[in-house]
Amino acid sequence: MVRVTACTNQKGGVGKTTTVVNLAAYLALSGIPTLVIDLDPQGNATSGLGIDRRTVGRSIYEALVDRTPLPDVTVGTAIEGLDLVPSTQALAGAEVELVDLDGRERRLAASLDSLGNRYDRVLIDCPPSLGLLTLNALTAADGVLIPLQTEYYALEGLTQLVNTIRLVRESLNPRLQIEGVLLTMFDGRTNLSAQVAAEVRRHMNGRVYRTVVPRSVRLSEAPSHGLPIAIYDPGSRGADAYRALAGEVTARG
Repeated sequence: MVRVTACTNQKGGVGKTTTVVNLAAYLALSGIPTLVIDLDPQGNATSGLGIDRRTVGRSIYEALVDRTPLPDVTVGTAIEGLDLVPSTQALAGAEVELVDLDGRERRLAASLDSLGNRYDRVLIDCPPSLGLLTLNALTAADGVLIPLQTEYYALEGLTQLVNTIRLVRESLNPRLQIEGVLLTMFDGRTNLSAQVAAEVRRHMNGRVYRTVVPRSVRLSEAPSHGLPIAIYDPGSRGADAYRALAGEVTARG
């Protein structure tokens, strides 16, 4: 049975795309057939997996707006067992176009039916907002993975997101659960990172992953080469963190 996870945070720059790309890579490398859906008009997951957006023919836009089956817009990546539904510039207009379409919140959920049983895991990279694209992801997903930067305002945004997830669960998708909160960009040299991490763990009551992703130059460099950290620098601290996260995610089911 395929498990669909939406990776979301309405705040940008928290490591959302980094998490999707690198978690997906390690899941695939461990033998789990995995699909990444790039639902962000910025297309960073697409370029981060080595796909040039300018050469993409059809994308997630066609799946949402024209109901093109997802297998018809899926491309392979450099990692065996890891495929991608890319994003293109056209997706930037989808938020407006979806407003007038039937079942506008459920277009992605309907598209997932076309995948059959070819994947065990689907990871959705959401845009940094709580608009219709993110709503489609939350309506289609079984669970939510929330990357959270260990900074001063972290809990403020988290509370808003948790409330949104609750509203979606009550009105659109009763099976939606928070799979876990991932602490990112952790700087062990500062008291603030440690304090925020402790506060988030207390606030989220067991739903925070043990794995903590450190600030890492190598993690920041990898997307410019179109490679996940598992290939770019598998011996780095960032690679160790996402390898450990993949183990936690798999163990949680």
